[in-house]
Amino acid sequence: MDTATAEVTTDAGLLQLLWLASPALPVGGFSYSEGLEAAVEAGHVDGEASASDWITDQLHLSLARSDLPVVASALTAWREGDHARLQALNAWVLQTRETRELRQQTEQMGRSLAEWARSLGELGDGLADRLMAARLDPPSYPVACACALASRPGPARQALLAFAFGWAENMVQAAIKSVPLGQGAGQRILARLSRHIPGAVDHALTLGDTERQAFTPGLAILSARHETQYSRLFRS
Repeated sequence: MDTATAEVTTDAGLLQLLWLASPALPVGGFSYSEGLEAAVEAGHVDGEASASDWITDQLHLSLARSDLPVVASALTAWREGDHARLQALNAWVLQTRETRELRQQTEQMGRSLAEWARSLGELGDGLADRLMAARLDPPSYPVACACALASRPGPARQALLAFAFGWAENMVQAAIKSVPLGQGAGQRILARLSRHIPGAVDHALTLGDTERQAFTPGLAILSARHETQYSRLFRS
């Protein structure tokens, strides 16, 4: 076993990954459906199979091309203390959100993660101070979360797996509530997503700044419609 692999299998490193991937992390990710609720309203998602396909496509076409590569780049920048790089990555995330709803989501979750870091006090090992020193105004969620993930040892791949699984759990919960689906269906969707996440992460790790993209016009249209949807369970 190499040193990097050994580092991520320590108890402390594993527990921190589980903590940051948990839907119990108080950042509000469960409050958003990222266009899924609008897709249900429009009839594009109407059961387990279509919900599974929808979230899997979003994983590969959106998350793996934008947020996951940002997290990977931000991890390196946090570990090197490169604030200029972090500010550039943060600006890219904010500028490429395709609707007001999606931008509000990343801003709210980024601010909530910073508040969570402050609430930890000395237990946060300086996380709040690092976020403040970077002067991200406001911090986007991928860049802020990368700060927390960067404080543990080990390769970026493990951090990205945790980030992607946390996203997947929130999306599955959104599907359970909005389609609606039973818990068994939700667990089957999560099992399918777990098979796709490693490949999505590996793809994200190959992308440089000029290859990263945020272009999902169909999702953007649904997100825009969701902002004025008559009946909603999830936040705009």
